[in-house]
Amino acid sequence: MAAPGVPSSFVVPGPTLWEYTRNVQEVLPPSLDSTSQPPSLFDGTTRLYINYQCPYAQRAWITRNFKGLQDKIELVPIDLQNRPAWYKEKVYPPNKVPSLEHNNKVIGESLDLIKYIDSNFEGPSLLPDDPEKRKFAEELIAYSDTFVPEVYGSFKKDVQTLAGAQFDYLEKALHKFDDGPFFLGQFSQVDIAYAPFIERFQIFLQEVFNYNITSGRPKLAKWIEEVNKLDGYKQTKVLDPKRLVEYYKNRFLVSAL
Repeated sequence: MAAPGVPSSFVVPGPTLWEYTRNVQEVLPPSLDSTSQPPSLFDGTTRLYINYQCPYAQRAWITRNFKGLQDKIELVPIDLQNRPAWYKEKVYPPNKVPSLEHNNKVIGESLDLIKYIDSNFEGPSLLPDDPEKRKFAEELIAYSDTFVPEVYGSFKKDVQTLAGAQFDYLEKALHKFDDGPFFLGQFSQVDIAYAPFIERFQIFLQEVFNYNITSGRPKLAKWIEEVNKLDGYKQTKVLDPKRLVEYYKNRFLVSAL
């Protein structure tokens, strides 16, 4: 789910116990644009419509990978700068990604899709049974809708203070459970909700503001280190850092320079 005012696209022991992905690198299909024909819609195939540069779509993509669903859910990348008309007309009227075509219906919104894919498909659960951890998961997933726009908003204001407060919040959250390096100890829906944005913010804030999000935050540094070891996540990291920096500069800073 894209938070208000935020662009919806742009364009420790044993983590492998929770990783149900194949170690073979998936061959990614080309993006479909306005000249592309649609797939055979609603033919029983489950399809995840994404954009390779979109952090919201990356959430659903990571979930698919960690559930080991590469053979069950087909990736359909959409060119958001040159969208095919059939995507809005026949698949998902909001004309955003991600969306999931499943059982003759289409579901959208990234946080909803993390939960839907986790609940409706095979593979290990991305939520623990512990009630305390589940409650904390709900709080952190909901907070992601504050975290994301607050960090984006800091680009034109005071990164050190405003973005810093958000990363301090995550550092504190990472201290709650000590049975692993992730927010709930083991890798979960919560990590998926934050990973695409932390990936982008770390690159942009370091490059443009010389702000290191891990400085003085050892738990966050360890979290980033451990997330980056996981194949289910690494296979979704197709972002070009230079392109990201230029895009964010033009999007957020051009009027402030």
